Amino acid sequence: MLSDSTAYFSIIHPFDAYLSPWDSAKPLPTAEQLNMLLPTSLQLISDVKALESDCLLQLRHLDDDAKTVVEFLKLQSRKIDMVLQHVMAKEQYEGTRYQGSHFGGSGFAIASPIALEVGQIFQVTLHIKEELIAILCIATVQSCKQKALESSTTQLLEATPYVCELSFRVIQENDVEQLVKASLSLQQKQLKLRQQAR
Repeated sequence: MLSDSTAYFSIIHPFDAYLSPWDSAKPLPTAEQLNMLLPTSLQLISDVKALESDCLLQLRHLDDDAKTVVEFLKLQSRKIDMVLQHVMAKEQYEGTRYQGSHFGGSGFAIASPIALEVGQIFQVTLHIKEELIAILCIATVQSCKQKALESSTTQLLEATPYVCELSFRVIQENDVEQLVKASLSLQQKQLKLRQQAR
């Protein structure tokens, strides 16, 4: 589990989370064992993102004369991203689908029609379409509270979902890195949109 000292920035952004209860009789997997649980499509996406990240680091050291090459490689990257988005859209993820509300390198929050038990452990697939992220991890429910309502009618209260916050228990280091980069990238996009709206 990530401690408070390793807490990361979290961003509000919709995404899909697929949760399967973890069998409490089974020990939690290590990060390496978790990697073996990855479906082929998620492994492919993970490998492509890692290669792309390494390549971009090397490109930063090129001088101005290499701008044409950089632009060409960015175009190739976008084409690959489009293919991978198609693969991700066709993927059947294991578990119950929940709508995510915010995420970061430490954990995420979802809306649930019922309260999830605090301390319950889940195997989770996070799918953040805009950033081409689909990762597998193990997470624990930290809190689960019913959303506050403007109206106090009982009928509305019963239909109000819970906001459940989960923290990562087992996650690959490069997946944490992906989530941190995605949160920063989405924050930049949100700031640009706000500036354009002024």
